[in-house]
Amino acid sequence: MTTPVEFGVDTFGDVTVDADGNRKSYAQVLRDVVDEAVLADEVGIDYFGVGEHHRDDFAISAPDVVLAAIAGRTRRIRLGTAVTVLSSDDPVRVFERFATLDAVSNGRAEITLGRGSFTESFPLFGYDLADYEVLFSEKIDLMAHLLTEQPVTWEGTVRPPLADANVFPKTESGRIKTWVGVGGSPESVVRAASYGMPLTLAIIGGDPARFAPYVDLYHRALEQVGLDRLPVAVHSPGFIADSDQEAADLVWPHSKAMHDRIGRERGWPPMSRAQFDGEIANGSQYIGAPETVARKIARTVRTLGVQRFDLKYSNGTIPHEHAMRNLELYGTKVIPLVRELLAAQG
Repeated sequence: MTTPVEFGVDTFGDVTVDADGNRKSYAQVLRDVVDEAVLADEVGIDYFGVGEHHRDDFAISAPDVVLAAIAGRTRRIRLGTAVTVLSSDDPVRVFERFATLDAVSNGRAEITLGRGSFTESFPLFGYDLADYEVLFSEKIDLMAHLLTEQPVTWEGTVRPPLADANVFPKTESGRIKTWVGVGGSPESVVRAASYGMPLTLAIIGGDPARFAPYVDLYHRALEQVGLDRLPVAVHSPGFIADSDQEAADLVWPHSKAMHDRIGRERGWPPMSRAQFDGEIANGSQYIGAPETVARKIARTVRTLGVQRFDLKYSNGTIPHEHAMRNLELYGTKVIPLVRELLAAQG
């Protein structure tokens, strides 16, 4: 591969249980996430992303604060979101917060902009879900202007206009690396290309190969607006243990509990063990021993031609101790194996 592939991890700050099965406090979960990021830095993982949610089962509602805490305890790992729900936030404040994070982390801040797969933030911050499309389309347009770090003149319908406005602090590099997270909308893929932003594909089910047309669409859209190729990343869930069976058995009850809880809200049927095992074998669950997971990641990277793979390492209520082992194996075993497999393929 001509461009080295990078490897990251993501978490939503899933509220976990302790060794006795008791639910942990939000505060302890947040402290655990910081410790997990410190380990990720130590074992050579390239990127640590935290999601933004505003609901009972996820502890992280202020990603930039968590990332700032992580920045103070890490040296090299890049720090970003998975995702920033731009539709219910203010782009000016998003820029200010992440430019500040960029400063205190010595240039390691990134942002992934998205609509989010949950909608709790809309009523919480006074937005109407009927404006779902216009909120994102206008705010990402304003964000694109802000990222230039030049005076901004902008007008839309979802917030007051700006006239020759400067926003501070400026970054040392002149730009915060900003991705667009997409779950499978062609329009969102084309929009990312039109603003010259790298693309992150959230692939959480089914054969990853089905996303190849989106990668191709993104490259063609970049060509049409006269831009060179930009990075594409994949975000998918996974878990590594010493054996395939151990990994699957550890994750299964926690994954089912999370799936069925969200499913009750969205009208999904309960998940069966056969469905879970089928997703491991043929879908987008990267669960197993290091060799198994490495082969699957390498196959996805080659099939889609992506430049970064982010493992969503937190799995519902699975205890912190297992998450730490997952991260250790990912950094020390899986990533080196994937690099070997990709190098062998040329």
